[in-house]
Amino acid sequence: MELNDSILKTIAKHISLTKEEQNYFTSLLVHKEIPKKTTILAEGQTCNQLSYIHTGALRSYCLDEKGKESTIMFAMKDWWLTDMYCFLNEKPSMTFIETIEDSSVFNLSKVNFDQLLTAIPKFERFFRILMQNAYTREQLRSIENLTLNAEERYVRFINKYPQIASNVTQKQIAFYLGITPEFLSYIRKKHLRDK
Repeated sequence: MELNDSILKTIAKHISLTKEEQNYFTSLLVHKEIPKKTTILAEGQTCNQLSYIHTGALRSYCLDEKGKESTIMFAMKDWWLTDMYCFLNEKPSMTFIETIEDSSVFNLSKVNFDQLLTAIPKFERFFRILMQNAYTREQLRSIENLTLNAEERYVRFINKYPQIASNVTQKQIAFYLGITPEFLSYIRKKHLRDK
């Protein structure tokens, strides 16, 4: 199977491309193999890449003024990841993005992203669908954070994203849920007892 096949299959779920359009799109991508625990975007760095995860896993997080981490999101195979506000507005990143495991990604630069939307307007539909899905996911997460207790949020997370839950550390899950690793350990033990 060709390296580009998975990204083209993902795109084909939402838009149909001719062979020429596929070739043009893949010509704009830069493939990278990135080792585990590599920071690919740091806070303050120019955010000019949108990454498609071919294999592996990444996470986006931010730090408060005391250096405390908060995980914003995880991204697994077939997901796209960037600091979207900063990417679209060509601003310095507000977040960090790092690989959780050895990963293979395709990067689309902001310049190439803009060229792609001009050359093949149907990609506007594709990225609109991605952004709608991301917005919906974040809205539901905000509602869950406001209405569910920590244990309910944890159970919902592991049921909704079992692949992510099995590929990231408990500390990273705790930072995603907005609780301490110690409290997550307590919740996990209680959850296993109650099963």
